[in-house]
Amino acid sequence: MFVEATSPVSYLLQLGGQQVKLNEWLGRQVRIEFLQQIECIHCGRVTRKSFSQGYCYPCFSGLAQCDLCILSPEKCHFHLGTCRQPDWGMSHCMRPHIIYLSNTSGVKIGITRETQLPTRWIDQGAIQAIPILRVSKRYHAGLIEHAFRQYLNDRTNWRNMLKNEVEAIDLLHIFESFWPQVKAQLDAELISDAEEIASADGAVSFDYPALNYPVKVNSFNLDKQPLVEGKLDAIKGQYLILDNGVINIRKYGGYLVSLECDQALDC
Repeated sequence: MFVEATSPVSYLLQLGGQQVKLNEWLGRQVRIEFLQQIECIHCGRVTRKSFSQGYCYPCFSGLAQCDLCILSPEKCHFHLGTCRQPDWGMSHCMRPHIIYLSNTSGVKIGITRETQLPTRWIDQGAIQAIPILRVSKRYHAGLIEHAFRQYLNDRTNWRNMLKNEVEAIDLLHIFESFWPQVKAQLDAELISDAEEIASADGAVSFDYPALNYPVKVNSFNLDKQPLVEGKLDAIKGQYLILDNGVINIRKYGGYLVSLECDQALDC
């Protein structure tokens, strides 16, 4: 789903050459059916199984964007000359990255390319976020993020995020509390590269289109249950929240599906 940082966040779904404004579907009955075909989001090959949210196995095992260092950037091996696709690494990893704090199900440390903000925060379902440091490349961002993990989580409790069980937090204060301890552990190269950009003016907040949030989270799996139907109660992160369960749309990249809502809306 594509997002726009409006209030509430606007969600657009690209489906079969058409763009669906999902905010307009709130309160409507929605029907999602998996049509038993998956196409790789990179090469278009028909595949029986999706890897890493939409890739066929050859792409998953060969593309740089599917390598382990994408999930664990502190394990970047570009400098060792073993990057799967050096040109891709230069254009995606050897460019400025932002280290940030977000409030998803609590305080979370994370990194992203500078060009991915604020989309990255919205995709996580963050209600607040603040950029704290800018570095010249992904590897450095990963090393600093790894140092912060001693004090802060780098994961989201997605169930609590979807229940909207999140309290507002002073993220700038959190950064100012832990940065001196983290900085003391970094080498001179990282300290020199890390530009401090945290400020009260840089903090942002988000609200999401919602009529109700679930008390208990039941997750749909299209591989096991190809037909999902329910009333659309909310949209948060990359999830559609129905009155009878939730579905992670990003998980099903490359899946051929039909999507309908009740005729009252002329969808």
